[in-house]
Amino acid sequence: SLTALWNVNNNAERARWTARLERLEEARQQAEEDDAQRRQDLKDEEEAARLEDRKKNKNKYAPLKPGDYCELHYFTNKGLDEAMASTLVAEPDALVMLPASDGIHSWVPAAAVKDPKAAPVTKDEHLSWEEFNEAAPRIVMFMKMHDWPDDRVNMHIQFWTAMQAHRWRHSPDPLQQRALLLYQ
Repeated sequence: SLTALWNVNNNAERARWTARLERLEEARQQAEEDDAQRRQDLKDEEEAARLEDRKKNKNKYAPLKPGDYCELHYFTNKGLDEAMASTLVAEPDALVMLPASDGIHSWVPAAAVKDPKAAPVTKDEHLSWEEFNEAAPRIVMFMKMHDWPDDRVNMHIQFWTAMQAHRWRHSPDPLQQRALLLYQ
């Protein structure tokens, strides 16, 4: 009887303890879920704000404004690869030390330093037909994406289409083909 009474009380205390532990675990899990949801909501809000800003200010993020001249080289596979490599600087405020002509070293922003082994920009008239065919559709897409006036976009499309359809484009004479690229 004393033993039976102790067992009844012990079982009741164990049941209360187990229930308390379960409530604590549920509260911990709920807090983790709430925290994860808050982080996701914050991330979603930041992404929405960033996209809204990009949408409102397309030209702010465009390196090329409507009507500005830009070498087609930047829209070729090679040009895009070079641009990708140049953006791989880990820190935007990173500095590199460079020697000056007088032998004194100075710190300059890493973004301002061009790799001396990097290939120079290819002028439009020196592009190959393959490079021209890589760049033309990309620059047209870029123009449309950044709200260039339709008449300017259509002017480029018509001009480049006429070049592609020109009889010299498929001429066996490489000078005639080069002449078209020089003309553009």
